[in-house]
Amino acid sequence: MDRFVYKKEKTREISFPLGGIGTGCVGLAGNGQLIDMEIFNRPNKGSHAGMSHFAVKAEEKGNLLDARVICGDSFTPYTGKYNRPHFNSYGFGSDRASLAGLPHFRTCDFKGEFPIAELSFAEEKFPGRVTMTAFNPFIPCNEDDSSIPGAFFEFEVENTSDKVLDYTIAFTMNNLYAENGGIHTSFTDRGLHMIHMENHTQKGDLCIGTDAEKTSMQQYWYRGNWFDNLMTYWKEFKCPGPLKNRTYEGEKRASDVNYAADDLAVLAAHMTINPGDTGKIRFVLTWNRPYFYNYWNPERDEESEKKRAWKNYYTRLFENAKTSNFYALENWDRLYGLTDLFRKTLFQSSMPEEALDAVSANISIIKSPTCIRLEDGSLYGFEGNHTDAGCCEGSCTHVWNYTYAVPFLFPRLERSMRSLEYTYSMHHDGGMGFRLMLPVGREAWDFRPCADGQFGTVMRVYREYKVSGDKDWLASVWPMVKKSIEFAWSPENEDRWDLDKDGVLEGRQHHTLDMELFGKNAWLTGMYLGALKAGAAMAEIMGDADTAREYLGLFEKGKQAVNSQLFNGEYYIQDIDLKDKGILDVYAGGGNSMHDQDIYTAYWNPEQEEIMYQIGEGCGIDQVLAQWHSNLIGLGEIFEEDKVKSALRAIYKYNFICARDHFNPCRLYCIDDEKGLLICSFPEGKKKPFITAPYSEETMHGFEYQAAVHMIQEGLEEEGLDCIRALRDRYDGEKRNPWNEFECGSNYARSMASYALLLTYSGFQFDMGRKLIGFHPVHANGFRSFWSLDSGWGKVSFEDGKKDIKILYGELHVRRLDFGSAAGEPKQVKIDGHDVPFCKEQGVICLDMDYCAEDLVSVIYREV
Repeated sequence: MDRFVYKKEKTREISFPLGGIGTGCVGLAGNGQLIDMEIFNRPNKGSHAGMSHFAVKAEEKGNLLDARVICGDSFTPYTGKYNRPHFNSYGFGSDRASLAGLPHFRTCDFKGEFPIAELSFAEEKFPGRVTMTAFNPFIPCNEDDSSIPGAFFEFEVENTSDKVLDYTIAFTMNNLYAENGGIHTSFTDRGLHMIHMENHTQKGDLCIGTDAEKTSMQQYWYRGNWFDNLMTYWKEFKCPGPLKNRTYEGEKRASDVNYAADDLAVLAAHMTINPGDTGKIRFVLTWNRPYFYNYWNPERDEESEKKRAWKNYYTRLFENAKTSNFYALENWDRLYGLTDLFRKTLFQSSMPEEALDAVSANISIIKSPTCIRLEDGSLYGFEGNHTDAGCCEGSCTHVWNYTYAVPFLFPRLERSMRSLEYTYSMHHDGGMGFRLMLPVGREAWDFRPCADGQFGTVMRVYREYKVSGDKDWLASVWPMVKKSIEFAWSPENEDRWDLDKDGVLEGRQHHTLDMELFGKNAWLTGMYLGALKAGAAMAEIMGDADTAREYLGLFEKGKQAVNSQLFNGEYYIQDIDLKDKGILDVYAGGGNSMHDQDIYTAYWNPEQEEIMYQIGEGCGIDQVLAQWHSNLIGLGEIFEEDKVKSALRAIYKYNFICARDHFNPCRLYCIDDEKGLLICSFPEGKKKPFITAPYSEETMHGFEYQAAVHMIQEGLEEEGLDCIRALRDRYDGEKRNPWNEFECGSNYARSMASYALLLTYSGFQFDMGRKLIGFHPVHANGFRSFWSLDSGWGKVSFEDGKKDIKILYGELHVRRLDFGSAAGEPKQVKIDGHDVPFCKEQGVICLDMDYCAEDLVSVIYREV
């Protein structure tokens, strides 16, 4: 069975996002329908496209043979959906907008290899085979071509008859932006045919276009009452030959009457196909909703009292939907070619199939409403999505810490996030607000700093430097980075993280589980140690040797303390006396707590006489999180190696559970016989707090990925894959959507931790500051992988004693090659076919030249 092909009931939950970065998207359902129209600058889950669809008909010598909508059978509920408008809700049958009442195809097989979906439709009565390819450009290192506000569709029709047949494919689109009727304009220019759909308020526009040679169109469906519009459309579509146009000269609609309130337009393409041959038709849907405002917490202009808005970045690229449609069609071959090259390169990687599934599925989050591009092009992200709004604002540092897709696929966008954070989220004392407020420039988030978010961001700065080698950028943020590290021991730090400056966090520590830990714990101190070590490395780069020595000395002191004091012989714990109410006294009357409560109301359980929301002797999933980050970005040892491996074994032993026998009062992401990794477990004989840290009983995907990937990094591959397989099996297309892993809402950012599977299986080594690239693969035999950095991307393979690094897009400046234990003894290095002199220093192959490679070239290393 092909893991990436979904059939029958396995297509039920599919919504495959088609859209650009920060543009919103359209969902492609598992049966080929258009759903989830999230093109209104906010999520719109569960929405339909208002009878927008594709249809096909076949004719022979002017006689209609068959006509049908290009989609498969509709999904339940057949009784109708709840919470819809009257007369279109529960008890009124399947939604008319699904067009289930029109002839359609019997089956639809859905092949999803994000960013490209390929759908195959089958129906015995139709004289031909129809397939659809759908995508939006996804080109690593090219964030602008990956930010086109549109959905691209190509249809291939094979004539399976023994006669010459005429085929028509028609794209009907609802003017979803229309108010009191749409303004639809048709035109042909440079061989492209389009219908531009505007509205009377000029608040946005849509455009559908094709590059087909022969076309016809209807600028408007018939404006009638009852069911007249759909009835008229289908009768006219079934008439042989081209469509007859209909216009309303831009007049406004009468009041909405009954079921026919929408304005729709049809663009049809025609082709003649000989027996056994195939023909292709392309369509593009583009949209333009220019103005974005903070609808969840608006900031108003003091003079006008209007909500302050900004323009979506894509409006700087395209004036309107017509402009973007022209660009899409005129550049289709290049845009699809590079997207398909990325897709093929990624899917040819030699990592296990379940790992590849996890990597590819979750890069789709970048194209979901989770991500926004601000007016200057900077990236901003929610944590996830409600059905109709972003969920948890502000590029939340403690959530986005886990994401590894954007830093390597679109590094400039990731750097823009760091620049925003250190410009707009820093407080005067060095504490960082962990949510960026929009519009940028308004007062910073005033909740207490978050320990894992703040220190993780320091490590991310080091990663962004190594991915890009951009020392000027590092210099621009370094003063604030340094201040944020030293906030740990600042007397202004009301949470007293490390006031005695011993390298161990001991104070009140806010974290990603939305409450605070008190006292010593390996999880958050590990993040502190990682920040110190990354800070020392960056201080060296910036020529600040004294700071580097200070940070490294503190790191070593803290590392020794954590490994000697917090390891219980099997895993790392939190050192706290839950009965000691005095721990809270020092924080009385200062700062704010979750739910705006004082420290005692928030944390003291008077019935049990115990501090709440702690881990204590529990086995936490993130106890060695910092080492996972360190392994990925090349920081070296944070915890002792044998203790890390023991802790990961404990996480697998105690936290990997079957949901059927597990008590979970929290959110349910894993049910019945499904398996997953708990946030925190309490092995037999270990004291469990009466009220544990929030979410302890949940299985949250980003956490699961980091722990499972870390297991693979430390040689526990089967255990790690067991966890990955269990997670992705929950998203099988029948139970949940494979392209929507959720945590606190849909398209949850933390799931982009899964990209670390690619980095881990390839053992990716990178340091563009030193012009170094390398690979230490988990399995060197037959190794193949996609790779990406700031300047370009490509593929690598190990075969027959040859290591071949190909640059497929952009360029690569390289002076050092690091293949670790897989290197063997070098014989020769060739770059673009030319021998390059080299030497070997401490296991790294050093070339004696700078090299800039463009387009399709390769770096080949041969062993003796």
